[in-house]
Amino acid sequence: MPQTASPASRSPAPEPEAVRWEAVLARDGDFDGDFYYSVATTSVYCRPSCPARRPKRANVRFHDTAALAEAAGFRPCKRCKPDQLSATAQHGSKVVQACRLIEAAEAPPSLQALADAAGLSPSHFHRLFKRATGVTPRAYACAKRDARVRAGLGKSATVTQAIYDAGFNSSGRFYAISPDVLGMTPGAFRAGGADERLRCAVSACSLGFVLVATSDKGVCAILLGDTPAALIEDLGRQFPRAEIVDGGKDFADLATKVIEFVETPGAGLDLPLDIRGTAFQHRVWEALRRIPAGTTASYADIAKAIGALKSVRAVAGACAANKLAMAIPCHRVVRSDGGLSGYRWGPMRKRALLDREKSGR
Repeated sequence: MPQTASPASRSPAPEPEAVRWEAVLARDGDFDGDFYYSVATTSVYCRPSCPARRPKRANVRFHDTAALAEAAGFRPCKRCKPDQLSATAQHGSKVVQACRLIEAAEAPPSLQALADAAGLSPSHFHRLFKRATGVTPRAYACAKRDARVRAGLGKSATVTQAIYDAGFNSSGRFYAISPDVLGMTPGAFRAGGADERLRCAVSACSLGFVLVATSDKGVCAILLGDTPAALIEDLGRQFPRAEIVDGGKDFADLATKVIEFVETPGAGLDLPLDIRGTAFQHRVWEALRRIPAGTTASYADIAKAIGALKSVRAVAGACAANKLAMAIPCHRVVRSDGGLSGYRWGPMRKRALLDREKSGR
C-alpha cells in the first residue's frame, strides 16, 4: 500500500463543491445519497453515479437532498432515478435482510436460499454480500454460529447441547475445528480457559514493558504497558481461568526475539502466532500484515483492500482488538489526514514505532 503523506506534505483540503464535482466526473456511487446535482440546460437532477453524459461544470448546481433539487425547479433524471432508493441502498437492504436470516437460522442457510430470498442470482448475491460486509455469506454464517457456541458454552447444561444449539449438526465436526473457533478445547473454553496453560514473561524495553505469552499453538499475546503488574492483569482478563505461568529459562530466547522485534520492528518476527478473532478481524489483520514496514495506510485503505468500503469503523474496531502488538502492525494504520488516531498501547508508542521503521532501525 502507498505510504500516507505527512500532514505537512498534504495539499489543502479541496472545497466541498470541488469534491462533489470530482465525484460526478468519476460517477462515484459512494457519494450517492450524500448530495445531488442539477443541470441547468436539461432541468433535471441526478445522482453522482448517473451514467448520463457528463454536463459542463458551468451548468451544474449541487443540492444536499432530492427535495431541495425539486424545490429549485428540477425534475428527477429518468436514468438514475434520484427520487427513488439507489441501487446501493437497495442492495444494502438485501444484505441486511440476509444477515438477519443467517442470524435467525438454526443452521447456516445455503447460498441459493439466501439469493432466492434477496431475489438475485447466487453469484450476484455473493458479490454484493462480500462487498458490503467484507466476508462471504458462508464466513459470516460460520462466524455467527461460532459466536453462538461460544455464548452457549457458558450457559448450556453440557458442551454437546451448546454445540447442537449453535447449529452444528455434528459434535465431531465442531471438535475438529474447535481450536480455530475457540483457541482451545470446548471444555477448556467452557471453564474460562481453565485447562489451558499460558507461559509468559515480562521484560523492560525502550517503550516501557513488554509481555510475551504463548499457548501450545504459538505466541498469543504481545502486550505493551507501563508496569509488569498491569500487563499480567491485562493477560488475566483475556483468559480469566487459564493457568498463567512463568516462562522459565527456556522461554528466554523467545522473549529476547520479541524484545529485539520491539526495538527494531522493521526486522520482522519469525515466530509461530496463535491469532484468535472473528472472520472479519482476521481479514483486517491479514491486510495489516501486508503493509510494508516504514509505510502507513489509512483505515479507508484497509477497508478497500478487504473489499469492504463501508466498513471503516469496523476496521478501526479490529485494530483496537489486536492483542499482538507489532506482529499484527496496527500501528501502521493512521487517519486519512495522516493523524495518528488511537492506539491500544498509546499514541506515543505508536509514533515511536513509526519513527523507528521509517529510520530503518
